[in-house]
Amino acid sequence: MTENVIEIKNVTRTFGKTTAMDDVSLSIPKGSVFGLVGENGAGKTTLIKHVLGLLKAQSGHVSVFGMNPVDQPAAVLSRIGYLSEIRDMPDWMKIGQLLKYMRGFYPDWDDGFAEELRRTFELDAGQKIKGLSRGQRARVGLLTALAHRPELLLLDEPSSGLDPIVRRDILAAIIRTVADEGRTVLFSSHLLDEVERVADNVAMIHSGKLIISDTLESVLSSHRRLTLRFNELQSDTPQLPGSLSCSGEGREWTVICNGEMEELKQAVIDRDAQVISEDSASLDEIFVAHVNPSTTPHRPRVGGKMT
Repeated sequence: MTENVIEIKNVTRTFGKTTAMDDVSLSIPKGSVFGLVGENGAGKTTLIKHVLGLLKAQSGHVSVFGMNPVDQPAAVLSRIGYLSEIRDMPDWMKIGQLLKYMRGFYPDWDDGFAEELRRTFELDAGQKIKGLSRGQRARVGLLTALAHRPELLLLDEPSSGLDPIVRRDILAAIIRTVADEGRTVLFSSHLLDEVERVADNVAMIHSGKLIISDTLESVLSSHRRLTLRFNELQSDTPQLPGSLSCSGEGREWTVICNGEMEELKQAVIDRDAQVISEDSASLDEIFVAHVNPSTTPHRPRVGGKMT
């Protein structure tokens, strides 16, 4: 097996006039939790479908476990657990029936682990799929994806339909358990706080283009949030070296940056301003700064509403 479980090289995919993946290259190392972030429609699901072999690259190359998933689907899919954003299940079945049905596809299905997950997720084996809530469907989908202990777990928007408490307690625990056993997790999400909590590596995709791919630690450490106060009112957005985005109005502005800090701070001094606070930027702030660098003036809240 190669060191990287997934290798995507220069893959482009279009649907009519829409470019869903634009020359995307991505490597996902074995044993990692890899978060793929982006807005809805950014290309996350399209990328996952290429990994599953459901889509063939129009240009470039996709390799999973050293194999082409389109040419060798059985060999690849038998080692993958997949949770789709669309919880499509046979409504006429009961949960217990579905589990018996699914185990027939996987020689490595672990009945004991499946039962443990069923109890953990508080699922009634006798309940019909038709009567499940959206959150319960997500739990059933996660159970069937995990029960054969796959080498690679693909989760497409896994928190869809889960309340915040379940999302925190179940998703993080399952992802970390799988990764700690030497397996690999690739999950897509538009909830960046979720990714920041559990991922080792992160890739950001926007309009089909990969804009960042690195370890989470590196991404977070290379970006900072500065609050600046100018001596004079600023009628235009301050232009500073290394600044990705700048928002505010008047004398006080907030900058998200990933440039040389000393150069930026010197530029602040040269503009008759001072840095009044400096903090780490969140993954959400970093993503927004990269994909939407245009500045929107900050307006104070009055009575809880934007004025």
